[in-house]
Amino acid sequence: MAFEQATIKVEKEKEFGELKAAIIRAFAPEKVQSYLKRVASAGIRVRDFDSVLAKGVLEQAGALAGQNAKELYSALTLTDQAQMKEFYLSKIEEVGPELRTKYQKLYQYY
Repeated sequence: MAFEQATIKVEKEKEFGELKAAIIRAFAPEKVQSYLKRVASAGIRVRDFDSVLAKGVLEQAGALAGQNAKELYSALTLTDQAQMKEFYLSKIEEVGPELRTKYQKLYQYY
């Protein structure tokens, strides 16, 4: 039996959609390497979503023009934030093995 995540309704759809679109843009095949370089230059781990937001990595990577990812995230309800973090974590796991190997230090837990 496969795991099936329960669906929870998004309350702040506008902010959620904008932040989700920025994450999708950052992990687009033509941009993901640039995004990972930004994460590396910020000195953070790729799974540390709070630090990604705090250091403005999505904005620096050009995934979120004219807006602040941290402000969008802060505007979300707690359940929306949890869903957004889960979405982000799922996107970093979709990165191809060649880039994961190249940016191995970003993917390490310690």
